[in-house]
Amino acid sequence: MHLSCLPVSFFTDIIAGRMSLAEWAAMGARLGLDAIDLSILLLRDRSSAAVTAARNAIAAEGMRVAMVTSYPDFTHPDPAQRERELAMEQEVVEVAAGLGASLVRVTTGQAHPETRREEGIAWAVDGLSRLAETTRHLGVTLVYENHSKPGVWEYTDFAEDPRIFLEVARGIAPAGIGINFDAGNAATFAEDPLALLDEVVDRVVSLHASDSATRGRLAHVLVGTGCTPYPALFRRLVRAGWDGWICIEEASHRGEVGVAMAIRYVRETWWAAQREC
Repeated sequence: MHLSCLPVSFFTDIIAGRMSLAEWAAMGARLGLDAIDLSILLLRDRSSAAVTAARNAIAAEGMRVAMVTSYPDFTHPDPAQRERELAMEQEVVEVAAGLGASLVRVTTGQAHPETRREEGIAWAVDGLSRLAETTRHLGVTLVYENHSKPGVWEYTDFAEDPRIFLEVARGIAPAGIGINFDAGNAATFAEDPLALLDEVVDRVVSLHASDSATRGRLAHVLVGTGCTPYPALFRRLVRAGWDGWICIEEASHRGEVGVAMAIRYVRETWWAAQREC
């Protein structure tokens, strides 16, 4: 298992320039991460020179980027906007490749009121499959997530319902797109998060370690203090022989202490699962 972290708690500070990517990388190195994760929102300048500079600054702290998270909206009712989403996401994958990232997290899109279930699934499968086809030469693995709602969206994810997530996941399988299994979202929205994991475990490339205070409504809390059954989920992964990236989605807003506590919990729980299996 390899461990990285997405600094959701620091998004506002990084976007505002109060915290640099190098400072985030230095914190990750100090806390013993194998890599750091970035949201595409943290990279406002996506020119080749800026991307190279960011990669060098991160490397200077002894870190690398494992995953870039992104938010494509392939379920938009306007076909012209769906084409723009594809072009923007192609740029995201190019940026991720420039950073040396292994993974790009992709989404279905928003639950626009005008978008019916059948057409939304079809549009998402088409957009994601075309994205995979047109970016395969960049050497970055796309990982599709059972997503919820980021702050940049008006609506929740079209595939927040696990049944829709699974339909899209099946549809994009021929394109070679992996799964980024979000444990916190699964615990919040799936009737049985372990059963949901079993449906996709053979395609899980990475796992988002997030947590929610309650089921049915996402309320981010420190990883390990919410409703997500991490010991059981980790045992399932260990038994399946899984050995990928666990990417902590740290959103407790407790600063460096919160990141350190999440890292310790994930490592100790993973080690316990290995011992038990």
